[in-house]
Amino acid sequence: MEYFAGLDASLRSCAVCVFDGQGAILFERELPCEIEEIAGYLTALPFPIERIGFDSGTLSQHLYYGLKAERVDVVCMEARQVSAALSAMRNKTDRNDARGIAQILRTGWFSPVHMKSREAHGIRALLSTRKALLSKTFDLANEVRGLLKIFGIRLPKTVKHGSFDGIVRPMIEMDEVLAHAIT
Repeated sequence: MEYFAGLDASLRSCAVCVFDGQGAILFERELPCEIEEIAGYLTALPFPIERIGFDSGTLSQHLYYGLKAERVDVVCMEARQVSAALSAMRNKTDRNDARGIAQILRTGWFSPVHMKSREAHGIRALLSTRKALLSKTFDLANEVRGLLKIFGIRLPKTVKHGSFDGIVRPMIEMDEVLAHAIT
């Protein structure tokens, strides 16, 4: 007989539901959302599980690569398909979502999601962090420009990246109130 396990992971906990091939619930459990806890529980079951799955989301990459490292074969499913399948359920709980995910696995009505590598996510994180920092830098520079206008100090239209402090500091040191406010 085949066995299927559905995982519904949230930030702190993970609901696990195990079905047999006939659709009977064999095990249900709420676990901490830790890779070792989930992998330990799934590998300790008295039978091999044919398919283990969860829907894509913010924790999916962490779960996927973490469980793969623990030698647990998992599949990440398209979130929109899972959401559409689970929308017919009356009570929306983590436990019921895990049941629904296990049923989807059992029926095979899902599309697996391609998981990007950790390196790809690392590069994306680096680029998005850089973009956020540049945006904040421009926001602060514009705020300082606005404050300086009030005191009649006009900066050049363009200031090279990295030289803003060198241009502004001598200008604001002439006024004690302005220097205190900006520094």
